[in-house]
Amino acid sequence: MADRAVAGDKARSRQRGGRGRRRLSVDERRDELIEAALQLFSTRSPEDISIDDVAEAADASRALVYHYFGGKHELYIAALRSAAKKLSVLLEPPTEGKPLERLRISLKRYFDFVESHAAGYTALLRGGPADRSGEAGEIVDGTRQLLLDRILHSLDVAAPPPILRITLRCWMAIVETAGLDWLENRDIPRPDLERLLVDQLAVTMQTAGRHDPDTGALFARLSQEEMSG
Repeated sequence: MADRAVAGDKARSRQRGGRGRRRLSVDERRDELIEAALQLFSTRSPEDISIDDVAEAADASRALVYHYFGGKHELYIAALRSAAKKLSVLLEPPTEGKPLERLRISLKRYFDFVESHAAGYTALLRGGPADRSGEAGEIVDGTRQLLLDRILHSLDVAAPPPILRITLRCWMAIVETAGLDWLENRDIPRPDLERLLVDQLAVTMQTAGRHDPDTGALFARLSQEEMSG
């Protein structure tokens, strides 16, 4: 039955596109279905999206979607994993520059993903159930932990004290909200937004440093390095 679904989909592709439509490989067709799903999951809850919706968006058959993914939940998880993997690649930590310079580079790469993969980013943060449980929650939590690790790497911090960890996670929530807001409105230039977020982190760390000597020492070190030639 699965083979008939693939064959039927190829026949429909030939009928729709004629000689102008290139035959896609298995991986390319799978990626096409995932991209169509991400576009849907970025604007609607997974519970409100059917396999038929995905098939129509991808110009494919319902049977083909089942052939590649087995069901809607599997497709949803595959779509989230695809978005998280792309973000992970972009967030490889810079190796040169002062700590805040490395952080600025990482933040720019983060917003490169936000802009270039808007559907994936939005689906990753908005698409799942409220409690973010199960595999979907693990993917989102893993992405946030990756981002925290990248920030700590940029700041040359191996093991953050509790107040610094909480401070950085609060700032990450600000970055996520800013990304979603920017995609929706785009009424501020991206470089300005990125500079604003770095400045907000500095102010937040300065405040946290009043409650924790280690965070205060880190802020003092970062400030000194930033001002040095």
